Amino acid sequence: MASSSLKAFKGFQDYLEERRPCLEMAFKMALSGLLEGIPLRDAPSLRKALEGGKKIRGCLSCLINDALGGNPESAIPRAVAVEMVQAATLIHDDFVDQDTVRGGRPAVWTIEGPRRAVLIGDVLFATAIQMMSDLSREDGLSISLAIAQIAQGALREPLEPLMLSGELTSGPNTDRLYEKIIHLKTGILFGTACHLGAIAAGAGNKLRQAAYRYGLRIGEAYQIADDLKEMKLHLSTQSINPRQMTALAPAFLHFLKGMDPHLLEFLDGRTDLNGPPLECFAAAAGLMENEIQYRLRGAVSEIEGDFPDNGSIDLARKTPEDIIRMFNES
Repeated sequence: MASSSLKAFKGFQDYLEERRPCLEMAFKMALSGLLEGIPLRDAPSLRKALEGGKKIRGCLSCLINDALGGNPESAIPRAVAVEMVQAATLIHDDFVDQDTVRGGRPAVWTIEGPRRAVLIGDVLFATAIQMMSDLSREDGLSISLAIAQIAQGALREPLEPLMLSGELTSGPNTDRLYEKIIHLKTGILFGTACHLGAIAAGAGNKLRQAAYRYGLRIGEAYQIADDLKEMKLHLSTQSINPRQMTALAPAFLHFLKGMDPHLLEFLDGRTDLNGPPLECFAAAAGLMENEIQYRLRGAVSEIEGDFPDNGSIDLARKTPEDIIRMFNES
């Protein structure tokens, strides 16, 4: 598919549906080689769990490569590595959060057990690094740096209500925590996907960095949209338990200054959202909507003037908004 044909796509969803089958096939082949000879409790269920997902990040690698005039085949191994990192991250997240279902399928740790699930995630991380290092030094550095930063983001997330309550009452600076989490937890992999797409196209450093920042802003907006969806769910039920509140606390501290007293009530066991807390939830949701749009505009501005205006950039301009719309409709 030549890059000029990107003009034929109405939006990112059309592009995703065209590209995803090829990416899914390459991912399955890589996974088969990785799991070959390893004794598994339930290989069919494990494969379904690992092969699921929309492959948005991998298709972003392909899109950037196409937009910059690269050979489509050059983007596929990079897109596979990005999807391996995404799969490994979800395996670890599900175990840490004790989530038993992912995308309508059993979480990997419920299929293979916690120990083996963590090890499978580790193998996926290591294989992604090896694949990219075999391609080039720049590819290897890009994916290894992404994995290190994603791990830092996971470590920064508050998990225990009592621990977070203690941090709030002892007075550490927590208002920048959310910015760090959305950057490291989600922004980094979107940014790396686009960076690898630019490397695949043979782009120079200026275009690579523009592509990276473009993906970074999309990923940050994606994480805010994810948190906003969770917040709207609690608004509709007017209830939230301490563990759920702990997960959303960084967003509240970021968007609503002075929320700490209400936050402490929930971390101590309050579950109903009546009265002022309900108003705080609604106010935070409105501010998050605005922030998503701000980051999406920022994504587009990162590539204006740098990407070649050959008609393909129109799809790249539509993509940030399309990805968030697709997420909200899922």
